[in-house]
Amino acid sequence: MKNILPFFTRLPVEGDFEKARGELWALPLVALLSSALPTAVLYLNLPLGNVLAVLALYFTIGLLHLDGLADWADGMMVKGDRERKVKAMKDLNTGIAGVFAVVIVLFLQVYSLQLVPFYALFLAELNSKFAMLLALATKRPLGDGLGAYFMGGMKEGQLVIGTALYVLLLLPIVFIEPRSLVSLLGLLTGAYVIYLSLRNFGGLNGDCIGAVAEITRAGTLLTLALVR
Repeated sequence: MKNILPFFTRLPVEGDFEKARGELWALPLVALLSSALPTAVLYLNLPLGNVLAVLALYFTIGLLHLDGLADWADGMMVKGDRERKVKAMKDLNTGIAGVFAVVIVLFLQVYSLQLVPFYALFLAELNSKFAMLLALATKRPLGDGLGAYFMGGMKEGQLVIGTALYVLLLLPIVFIEPRSLVSLLGLLTGAYVIYLSLRNFGGLNGDCIGAVAEITRAGTLLTLALVR
């Protein structure tokens, strides 16, 4: 598991690039680490805890996925054929669509975290990491970047193990609080982003997978906030 941590968190762990794509099944376990600090902030009920929790989250996972979300949104909003959309997504300059998408996702997370129980961020991160695993399991790479590299190592067994881990991590919270089962609806937002990416770009790259992660987390938190 330690080999994938440098790619999905900022934790000071050294990983082996060649072995990382063989550990994708552990993505649900990464949620335990990536949500630990922000969940502790929420549990302590500190002033402006929702804002501090979001800051703690990105301190842990970094801003790479947010950057991917911005690029994805720029590509999605371009009118024209698939080639133009992919070109816009790969443009190094961030457009207004990308800025808007990042602001909305951050706002939804900050807003929702003031309305949900402290463990909600763990559920959101669990969904986020599992949605990334599902995106990689499509094995529809776009280009030759890091996304394609990870997809190349994605085996059916990894998806089976990852799904089992996802269920095992979800069940204890659902047993204690049955209403938390509604968090499964958050996965639908990730699935929809995967669908939009395939339809508009013809595949998924690192930017698309970053968008899946960010939108799934925000969608899960918003869902939990609405049914509190």
